[in-house]
Amino acid sequence: MDDMQLQKLVEKISLKYFQVPFRHEASFNKRLRTTGGRYLLQTGNIEINKKYYDVYGEEELIGIIKHELCHYHLHQNKMGYQHKDRDFKLLAKKVGAPRFCTPLPIEYQAKKPTKTHRYQCQSCKYIYYRKRRVNTSRFVCGKCKGKLLKLEEK
Repeated sequence: MDDMQLQKLVEKISLKYFQVPFRHEASFNKRLRTTGGRYLLQTGNIEINKKYYDVYGEEELIGIIKHELCHYHLHQNKMGYQHKDRDFKLLAKKVGAPRFCTPLPIEYQAKKPTKTHRYQCQSCKYIYYRKRRVNTSRFVCGKCKGKLLKLEEK
């Protein structure tokens, strides 16, 4: 499925379940990682995560589109479009839009490299492991207040 087919599907679902035309753009966004789709408030467009269509097929895709169209139509009508709003909950239940999409299998999830930084105290020789870099001119050892030294990365 490409962006043009997705656009036609979104327009069809909008008319069938909401009885209102979808007047903006729908497209696939390959950069989405943790969500099935998103409604963009500024432009009114909808972006869909293509991985969900590839893994689960059209049925899951239709659920995601319904969910995003709930945001779209409520926002266009100046009603409560956020997940916490009563208007959103009622409309989502009415059209059968899922609250959450099915999680992707592990092999399809984007993996962020976890780089660890190693620091050693020059006084007590204690080694610290951190995910984020530490400013060694500002921070000192928590055990003895000694100066920290960044170790070589492997």
